[in-house]
Amino acid sequence: MRKIYRMENLDCANCAAKMEIAIQALEGVQSATISFMTQKLTIEAEEADFPKILKAAQKCVRKVEPDCEIIVK
Repeated sequence: MRKIYRMENLDCANCAAKMEIAIQALEGVQSATISFMTQKLTIEAEEADFPKILKAAQKCVRKVEPDCEIIVK
């Protein structure tokens, strides 16, 4: 399943690339992309894995850019 999340305070395209690589390496993630231009994160994974993946993804994002946040509706 693919889900798209808005990212807040993503200030740097290079940082977005670093975040993308880190999120792609997380267990359970089939694919992950971050678009700096649209400020969106797309993750493809099994439905049951999303809570665990999002928590880990937020940690990856904050390591690169402490003010950046994944917005989950």
